Formats: sequence, structure tokens, C-alpha cells
Amino acid sequence: MRDDADGPTRRFAETGHLVLPGLLPDDLLRRLLPEVDHWVDRGLRERSIASSLAPDRHGPPPLVELEMPAHAELLTFAPLLERIAALMGGPFVHHHLHSVRQGPDTEGKPWHHDREPHDGDHADLLMVHALHYPAGLDATMGHLAVLPGSHRERAGKTARAHLGTSVLPGETVIADLPPGSTVLLDSALFHARRAVPHRGAGRDRYFIDASYCQVGGRWRPAKPHWRDTLRRARRLGLGGDRWPDLFDERHFTEYRAG
Repeated sequence: MRDDADGPTRRFAETGHLVLPGLLPDDLLRRLLPEVDHWVDRGLRERSIASSLAPDRHGPPPLVELEMPAHAELLTFAPLLERIAALMGGPFVHHHLHSVRQGPDTEGKPWHHDREPHDGDHADLLMVHALHYPAGLDATMGHLAVLPGSHRERAGKTARAHLGTSVLPGETVIADLPPGSTVLLDSALFHARRAVPHRGAGRDRYFIDASYCQVGGRWRPAKPHWRDTLRRARRLGLGGDRWPDLFDERHFTEYRAG
């Protein structure tokens, strides 16, 4: 690896996160924001959630996020995947993609991490979450708080949930980012979303969460319709020749709720 790439990779390994201000180009942002609005306002997000909570009743959703052109472009954005490849040190597979517009009255989310288990022999296999903020972050939106170094604890996802969104010693708050910024997290890193201090007075917080898993073990899927989603991605040719493992089903176990 080149010396100029080693610094960010080392910082990520030490702290569990990496901030990439303004990573996404303006042209992509102009197309992403209307897609998020469409996803939310047309009830497609709620329909997707229903498919996850009651798959026997609802079946797979009629549309998944990666079938929207700008979301598909974001998911496979070359500068993003190249950065993730450097962190992983090898091939990786797409795990999930979530898209939402959070209003100024949205509640905070308690301290948690998002790492899923796998059946491999290597506990150090990476899962990376890319937290995208198409409209940026500022004082009128919910803030992101992270706890550097906590990704090395091997704790349960909700081990700090009883603390709510309280301030923790050693935390880092990410509250000011330009549009198109991305925060990469080791998925085992504890983090929280803090609500806007003055409820109802803020701006909408556009948030897209994509995650990727290092190849080497079979990971637990995020949703019961995960196979259908990966098939849709392959039909669209999203992985291309450069990322052959990106939508390969063989890297996952069977889905298990809870």
C-alpha cells in the first residue's frame, strides 16, 4: 500500500472511524435527494420495513433502494469502494442499504453498534458501514456521536443502550459536515444519534447507510428478502467486472430474525 494511503487506514484501525468530507460529487447529490424524497413520501420505505417485519404476509418489497439509479451509483461509487477496499485489504460483499429522511422532531438513537456475526474462523474480519449525509450535517440536525476505540471490545450491539444518548468520556461528536460527506465506521464501533436540541426548529436530515463485509466468513443477512435484493443487483449489473464478490450470495448464512 502506498504511504499516502496508509495514514487513513491506520487511523481507521485505531479509532474505528474515518470522516470523508464532501466525498460525493454535486451531480450525484442532485439526483440522490429527490430519490430519498420519493422513497419516503411514496411509502416505499414503510413497505420495505413491512417486508422485513412480516415477510410471510408481505413478501419482498416491490422496489429496493439499489434499484433507484442514484442510490445504485452511490452504492458502487468507485472512490468509496476503493477506500473500503483499502480498509478491508481484500474483497468484500454488500450487506445492506438503507435510505431515510429524518425530520427535526426525530428522536435520538441510543448508543449501539451494527456489526453482524459471521461463521468464519477470523474474529477480525471487517464489516464497514458507510454513513452518507447528502445534505451534510449542521447544528439544526441530529448529531452523530462515536466512541473511538470501542470497536475492539467485542461487546453486544446494545451493551450501552441503557445509557441512551448521554455524553460519554472520550466520545467524538460529528456535527458539522458539508453536503455529500461520508463517515466510514468499523461496524463494531459504538455510536449514537443525538436529537436536535431545539425540537421542531431544525432541517431535514438526509441519511443513507450502506454496509460492506470482508470476504472470509459467511455473514448473517440484514433482511429476510436478502437473496432477492442481491439478485436484483446482479440483474442490473451493479458489481461489474471489478467487484465480482459485491453481490454474491455465497458470503451469507441463512436469515435469522432478531
